[in-house]
Amino acid sequence: MNMTHPFHDADGDKLREECGVFGVINASDAAAITALGLHALQHRGQEAAGITSFDGKEFYSRRGIGQVADNFSTGEAIGELPGSMAAGHVRYSTTGGSGLRNVQPLYADLASGGFAIAHNGNISNAIHLRQQLVQKGAIFQSTSDTEVIIHLIATSRYPTLLDRFVDALRLVEGAYSLICMTPKRMVACRDPLGIRPLVMGKLGDAIVFASETVALDVVGAQFLREVEPGELIEVRLDGRITSHRPFGDSNPRPCIFEHVYFSRPDSIMGGTSVYQARRQIGVELAKESPVEADLVVPVPDSGVPAAIGYAQQSGIPFELGIIRSHYVGRTFIQPSDGQRHSSVKRKHNANRALVQGKRIVLIDDSIVRGTTSLKIVQMMREAGAAEVHMRIASPPTMHSCFYGVDTPERSKLLAAKMDVAAMGEFIQADSLAFVTIDGLYRAVGAEGRNADCPQYCDACFTGDYPTTLTDHSERDDPAQLSLPVNKVA
Repeated sequence: MNMTHPFHDADGDKLREECGVFGVINASDAAAITALGLHALQHRGQEAAGITSFDGKEFYSRRGIGQVADNFSTGEAIGELPGSMAAGHVRYSTTGGSGLRNVQPLYADLASGGFAIAHNGNISNAIHLRQQLVQKGAIFQSTSDTEVIIHLIATSRYPTLLDRFVDALRLVEGAYSLICMTPKRMVACRDPLGIRPLVMGKLGDAIVFASETVALDVVGAQFLREVEPGELIEVRLDGRITSHRPFGDSNPRPCIFEHVYFSRPDSIMGGTSVYQARRQIGVELAKESPVEADLVVPVPDSGVPAAIGYAQQSGIPFELGIIRSHYVGRTFIQPSDGQRHSSVKRKHNANRALVQGKRIVLIDDSIVRGTTSLKIVQMMREAGAAEVHMRIASPPTMHSCFYGVDTPERSKLLAAKMDVAAMGEFIQADSLAFVTIDGLYRAVGAEGRNADCPQYCDACFTGDYPTTLTDHSERDDPAQLSLPVNKVA
């Protein structure tokens, strides 16, 4: 089940993961495997896709706007990408980031040979580094922060490519999971905090890397392990595998919102089933914020696991009180802005016979701007619901993310402007409650949040950013930031 949330297309009212990456080395049909893997990661980025392959002599690239199936569904397309090594990328475009020049993998001819890179995450000092590089004569071909890494590698004075790569990564801050290709090897690595996910698998004699385990499942690969935070794994064309840990030890801070929303529910994150974590969030919600009601109703699709958990814990029946249409495309033409509300009913419709006269508990994964929740509550009331109570399977989203999530500027986050009571009035619910930060931590297997050394990156809820934010602190205090951020990872 793909946890897409069609409401966000009209409203910009959902947090969106920006990228998914996939790579395979020593497979005879590397590009075809990569296309299949990217299809499994389509939920992580639906506006552009690209694949770069290597046949032992040359690199080949095919990139396009649109989904994976739009660009790689034919034998002719895959035939343009020969070789036993390939890397791919799916992405969303963000402010200033649309256009083919930003579609990854990015490729460059370095002194040591061809170099391709696919990046999930966001470099929070990219603007600062870019300005320094441009002053030294660098010429950028894209507006992607990922290109900064290429220029840092090109200008490093270390003797080997691997050393230059590590040298470049020491200069960047923020979040990155990278899959890179050179004429001799594939390199996969995560930032020292492991903010963005990356896993490793085996398919026959081939080694596979992907943002999520579900991509390994889909291509038939065996899950081996996660790429550890701060680890760099080098896989050569002759089959040799070497693990490097150039950044020393650190306290990992993987993104906790992967468990809430971004990852597919059939993936495993940090040894925990994403589905089970989401169901347990619902259990925690029911314990923390019970309410007398007749039905528990999920907001499709992302609210389903938490709603199941809430119903099981509370004893209130789970019902599909909202039915989603699976046949409305993302680009459905809207004749006018005045008809935006009708787009909600094209995508979701209240199950009137079920909800009429009932007290409803609506379960959703998050509230961002609040416009979506308002429309859903209104839809249930129009269908005759006697009461509408909203329960959210994450704490209030009060802060912007600078680590690879397309978050609205802080001034547009409802929780940054209102307390929970005011938010409940805004969305016109009879009551509103969010899972607590400790409840969320318990749901993913921790005893609670360690305030002195948090186990996850939860900055969007707490404002506790785990890294320096050079590009943003130079302009404003991150806790008060209200400037739009151009994140094009």
